Amino acid sequence: MTSQIKPYSKTDIRTFINTPLAIGNREIPTRLILAPMSGLTHVAFRELVDRYGGCGLLATEMCSAKALPIENRHVSTVFRWRDAEASLLNCQILGSDPDIMVHAARRVEAEGFFGVDLNFGCSVAPICKKNCGAALLRTPDLAVQIVRDIRQAVAIPVTVKFRTGWEDAVAPAADLARRFEDAGADALTFHPRVAPDRRSRPPKWEYIRMIKQAVSIPVFGNGEVFTLDDCEKMFETTGCDGIALGRIAVAKPWVFAQWTGALQPDSNIYRESLLQMMELLASHFSPPTDIRKFKKLALYSAALFQFGHAFFTRMFRAQNFPEMADVIHAFFDASPEPTSRPNLNLFR
Repeated sequence: MTSQIKPYSKTDIRTFINTPLAIGNREIPTRLILAPMSGLTHVAFRELVDRYGGCGLLATEMCSAKALPIENRHVSTVFRWRDAEASLLNCQILGSDPDIMVHAARRVEAEGFFGVDLNFGCSVAPICKKNCGAALLRTPDLAVQIVRDIRQAVAIPVTVKFRTGWEDAVAPAADLARRFEDAGADALTFHPRVAPDRRSRPPKWEYIRMIKQAVSIPVFGNGEVFTLDDCEKMFETTGCDGIALGRIAVAKPWVFAQWTGALQPDSNIYRESLLQMMELLASHFSPPTDIRKFKKLALYSAALFQFGHAFFTRMFRAQNFPEMADVIHAFFDASPEPTSRPNLNLFR
């Protein structure tokens, strides 16, 4: 089936990014969405992204479908959210049992979330050993059944995040995309790398185009979009309807606002965003969880600067937020030189 959604066609990039997009029975205000990332897209980080604005759809961390129906939002570090964000928050669930996934999706719907996102892309060994994440790409019939069963169980948008598969061939992924659409998926996010490839090679953006050509539902591209030029190039070369930003959003929580044209950041924003992140983590989590989460986020900020390793080393040694604030001020008082592109050795 050929897509009927109007693709990007050399118009002003910001005009296209700010064009609303329908996903199922709902609509998102911009074409840039937050990619779900374990340990990173928690409630505190999302609040900072929301403060800056420009993000079309927020995403939770991946949530265990088995645990989710009984999770307490006030205790869980993963299934926790602000009421103000729920209507533009996609909850990603992980599992392989259709019945368990359905129960989780129903909880997501009952809580008033925008939609439910199915994780068929995570390729880390502990997840795949449980036949979850990218492992389900080896059993496509089961993956399609999960999509179909959830589609029949809930009225909210159902989206799927997946990758090329276990072999470097896009045809099976394109066929699976068609099957996901036929099963009732409202949108797809596609990462064009094989499951065993832990970012050792560049993503094959041309595969995104083939996925897009296979379906009529929105397709979000994902993979090494670090600048607005990258963003425009992905839209031009793939025909995708939107882009899911991952690591660059962690490093620059204001990137959605910047690329939509809502914000023109100055050099102070790096310092300010880290200090705001510290404040938000302290408000949502208790020690040592808040400190541990901040250090994980700070690694991505360090990747944006020359000598970022030294900054992160000092940050890692800090024992509390006052010490971390001192490290931040000392680093930025010295006017560090930004890199043109992130240091991928730190962009883990």
